[in-house]
Amino acid sequence: MDIRKIKLLVLLGLFIVSCNNDDSVSNVATDSTENEIFSCSDELAIEVQTLLNPSGYAPLSALVIFNTDEPISVTMRVIGKNGADADIIQSFPEIGTNIEIPVHGLYPDYENEVEFTFYDTNKVSLCTQTLKIQTASLISAMPEITINTADRSQMAAGMTLVSYYGYDTDIHPFRPFIFDSYGAIRWYLNYKEHPILSNLHYDNGPGRLANGNFYFANNEPDAIYEVDLFGNIINTWDMPGFSFHHEVLEKPNGNFIVLVDKHDASTIEDYIIEIDRSANEIITIWDLNESLDNTRTTLTTDSEDWIHVNGVSYDASDDTLVISGRTQGVVKLTAANEVVWIMAPHADWKTSGNLKDLSSNLLQPLDASGSAITNEAILDGTENHSDFEWNWYQHATKVLADGSVILFDNGDNRNYTGLGPYSRAVQYKIDETNGTIQQIWHYGKERGEETYSRVVSDVDYLEANNHMLFSPGGITSGAQPFGKSIEIDMETNSIIFEATITAPTPFAGHITFHRTERLSLYPTLN
Repeated sequence: MDIRKIKLLVLLGLFIVSCNNDDSVSNVATDSTENEIFSCSDELAIEVQTLLNPSGYAPLSALVIFNTDEPISVTMRVIGKNGADADIIQSFPEIGTNIEIPVHGLYPDYENEVEFTFYDTNKVSLCTQTLKIQTASLISAMPEITINTADRSQMAAGMTLVSYYGYDTDIHPFRPFIFDSYGAIRWYLNYKEHPILSNLHYDNGPGRLANGNFYFANNEPDAIYEVDLFGNIINTWDMPGFSFHHEVLEKPNGNFIVLVDKHDASTIEDYIIEIDRSANEIITIWDLNESLDNTRTTLTTDSEDWIHVNGVSYDASDDTLVISGRTQGVVKLTAANEVVWIMAPHADWKTSGNLKDLSSNLLQPLDASGSAITNEAILDGTENHSDFEWNWYQHATKVLADGSVILFDNGDNRNYTGLGPYSRAVQYKIDETNGTIQQIWHYGKERGEETYSRVVSDVDYLEANNHMLFSPGGITSGAQPFGKSIEIDMETNSIIFEATITAPTPFAGHITFHRTERLSLYPTLN
């Protein structure tokens, strides 16, 4: 036997697991570290160290470290409970003698099998080994997930990230999680014991940075946080003079657009800032009291929270922002805080804080044939057209590559009549030259109260499939509040995937989550 291998065995008091390209097995205790040796051949022994939840904040993640005398690379497969389409497969191109492999996507309360294939510098397979990693049960605050529909052959790739609001009786922090198409939670963060984020309130929730890490902002303390999949804080950015609410957005140049309150101001949720990511300083401020009318009371009589900005999108084609003001409408703004257009019922738009005529920025709705809708009741929002409805108390406004705008039309106070009774995912085509708006797709009205969420909620366009992800996050039509994440084929309006998410204790008694996103568990970097 190779003397090097004997020494390793003596030092570690471990055993050799033979491998002839078959799967060999070892056990790792929950939240533990364990060492062992893999033997790929008489010449190659691989020392293995496994750390389950190494950060303390990602219970379904592990770090596996391989040490060898010969350089290798690794491919990993977390073996799914439900067959190959539940597997998580990831290749790691790094070649070396000391390689750290992040393992994400383990099942809770389960003896997971994680398969590793090792390659030499010529990419020739050396052997395949399998670890068994035992995980703990989910914490009690996590939700029940029911899969109502799943056409897995047609679904957009990836898993579903949920900006979860459910909490336990101690009211500890929000916990983002990712679940697969079978409803199994495969990743989550639990910051309950974190020295900084123990009171995490990320509002709209985390997103993925261009570099693959997650990011979110928090309002206590007020900062933007970049974290890896283990939940380790990689970087932070401050916002002196302001407090975060709702959303932070990464621009193509890496800077951040942040929805904020200004300290000591008499109004709230009506400022936006841009933070230079490299310099960690505020470089632009949008004061909506100047560009809009904070005295307009058509949809609210709250003079402090007069607009309630709950979402922002960036239009790279002309360096503008499209903002969702829940109690005013959707507005496009230039970098100089000038209004480009207003998407909202036409009633009562007058003069802005900087004395501009806002009525001239209102978009003119068109019917399906492209003709102008001139009925004043429809323009003002007291009635709907068969081809067109305005957005009501909307969330998650986004600009698509073709310039169209999608949003979650909550429907609260629709036509000024009070609640609902339905929410919609809507796509509007906007002609800025002619100042017109045309409704070109919608979904949700036919579902009525079963997908009606008067607050929070999300839409996302899944471009590769021409699908829409429709995610009402605060449905109260059943015996217990719940949320849904629904993938819709936009060509046929057929449901490709639908999951119901039920929290044991919803936030504020009725909110399950703010947003859901479809993404790969491991980032795909450009």
